[in-house]
Amino acid sequence: MIQLLKVAESQSPSEYVTHHLHHLQIFGDGRFWDLNVDSMVMSVVLGLVAIGIFWLAARRATVGVPGKFQAFIEIVIQFIDGQVRDVYHGSRRFVGPIALTIFVWIFLMNAVKMLPVDLPPGIAHGALGLDYFRAVPTADLNVTAGMALAVLLLMIAFAVHSKGAYGFTKELVTAPFHADSVAMKILLSPANLCLNVIEYLSKPVSLAMRLFGNIYAGELVFLLIALLGAAGGSFIAEAGAGSKFAGVAAFAGAVIAGAGWEIFHILVITLQAFIFMILTVVYLSLSSEAH
Repeated sequence: MIQLLKVAESQSPSEYVTHHLHHLQIFGDGRFWDLNVDSMVMSVVLGLVAIGIFWLAARRATVGVPGKFQAFIEIVIQFIDGQVRDVYHGSRRFVGPIALTIFVWIFLMNAVKMLPVDLPPGIAHGALGLDYFRAVPTADLNVTAGMALAVLLLMIAFAVHSKGAYGFTKELVTAPFHADSVAMKILLSPANLCLNVIEYLSKPVSLAMRLFGNIYAGELVFLLIALLGAAGGSFIAEAGAGSKFAGVAAFAGAVIAGAGWEIFHILVITLQAFIFMILTVVYLSLSSEAH
């Protein structure tokens, strides 16, 4: 069943942060098969939004002078295609759309973090009666790990496609320690296999952890800033005349800090989407090359 717990009317700072970091889950008993429904729903919805954006751009595309929306979409596509061209030297017919999809989808998922921290769970609670709802999919390690796993499968598929099943298997046991004699090849094959497996696994792990760590840390900072603003508002409402200045200062500090962190995160959400995208293309390029 869906685990939904009523939120206490008055929360300590730790309870506030813990509540906002709790997922809406199916089963929700702390086991491997728990499903974070909020992350899945938001990922699918934002994926459909990305498809809708490009469908709308394609539908409105003209051969004459493009409008602002079409020009913006064309700039994004040309930018991604240029990055892919510089990194991947084979056919970009399949890699280009993959890179564009990754960049736009991750950017949209990251951009949800720009909303006020209490807005998405407040809407979910008011509209559906849900007590838990985390709206930023990339702040969930399950989502970033799932995307990284897809990249790993693509790496293996590209390697098999470019080298053949035999060539791919041979490379796993003969590189990077090459040997001339058959005996040395057999002797070095366990070490080669171990190193290659570690190399293949380390790439998606680093992809997943980098994206998750940056977005999760940013979400925590937004929560702390929100707590500062709440504390300031509480002081203003409850403190005496002599203490109101402290409340006003805390509230103003939260507004300024929140605005500054919001502006900084415009760069972060874009940069993290770009890094995930460009590393994916790099890994696919390396998988297609002989070692």
